[in-house]
Amino acid sequence: MKRIIIFALLLLSAIPVFAQQSAVERRQNMIREQLIPRGISDKETLKAMARIPREAFVPHSQKPYAYDDRPLPIGDGQTISQPFMVAFMTQALRLRRTDRVLEIGTGSGYQAAVLSQLVDTVYTVEIIPSLAERAYRHLHNLNIDNVQILTGDGYYGWKEKSPFDAIIVTAGAETIPPVLVEQLSDDGIMIIPVGPHRGVRQLIKLTKKRGKIKKTSLMDVRFVPFVRKE
Repeated sequence: MKRIIIFALLLLSAIPVFAQQSAVERRQNMIREQLIPRGISDKETLKAMARIPREAFVPHSQKPYAYDDRPLPIGDGQTISQPFMVAFMTQALRLRRTDRVLEIGTGSGYQAAVLSQLVDTVYTVEIIPSLAERAYRHLHNLNIDNVQILTGDGYYGWKEKSPFDAIIVTAGAETIPPVLVEQLSDDGIMIIPVGPHRGVRQLIKLTKKRGKIKKTSLMDVRFVPFVRKE
């Protein structure tokens, strides 16, 4: 009997930690070990991160790494942002339930899913049709029905749904698109990575008040480039 128990324990120890923990436990560990120690303190943001299963937005081969604090490939040369960056950008928007939110760069749909827990409706634009389709399926599978996806060039925003109280850009732009600034409402906030095509960019917080624009650099970041229609 002792030999059987020891053998069973040896087998268990050989199983990777991610396989021994439930997804819920791994999400809680992510919040406790990755987000809170790095300054994510907004309760609603933390609740949203706890509700949304990141593993539902990555390819099967990446599911074991869903709660690693790093970007993961999702196909078409794109990535899903690391959990900390998703939480940080979400917190920086200082969202209210009634805010109109525009996301540029739907990607896997994960960032939109997190935002969907905080506001009534999320509008998101994705230039790559296959990604937009997969994001729709991911959201549909989780019964998230308050996200509207537009396939198109995010540089032009979504004029028909503007103005927006908050705009979040999830790809690195060389400059801030003027059209997005125009679609930002008064007292609105935009979070966008800006900088050279390759290398380190600045995560910029742009606020608009009485027509005046204020820009604040939040941190150095790396993002995939902003994809445009040719």
